[in-house]
Amino acid sequence: MKAEEYLLEKGYEIVERNWRWQKFEIDLIARIRNLLVFVEVKARKNSDYGHPESFVSKAKAKRIKMASESYQYEKKYSGFIRFDIVSVTGTPSRFDIFHIEDAF
Repeated sequence: MKAEEYLLEKGYEIVERNWRWQKFEIDLIARIRNLLVFVEVKARKNSDYGHPESFVSKAKAKRIKMASESYQYEKKYSGFIRFDIVSVTGTPSRFDIFHIEDAF
C-alpha cells in the first residue's frame, strides 16, 4: 500500500491496519514521536471528480473518531492523538501523495 510505504519513509510506525470496530474501520493506526495517529487513506486513479481527500465527509470523520475512542479504550491508551488523511492519486507506477496532518 503506497500510503503505508509513505508513512514508513516519514518515520511512522504502523501499529494497526484496517482496524475494525462494529461496522466502522480505521485504515491505518500509526505512531510517531508521542502521537498515536488515526489515518484515513483515500485513493483514486485521477482527480477528474475531485481530489481523493475531498471524499472524507464530516460523517466519515465522526465515525473514525468514534472508532478511535473504542480503540483507545480497548488498548488503555491515554496519550496524544491526531487524525490524518493520506490521499493517493494515480497508478502504482506513477502517483502523487498528499498528506494532511490533523485533518479533523
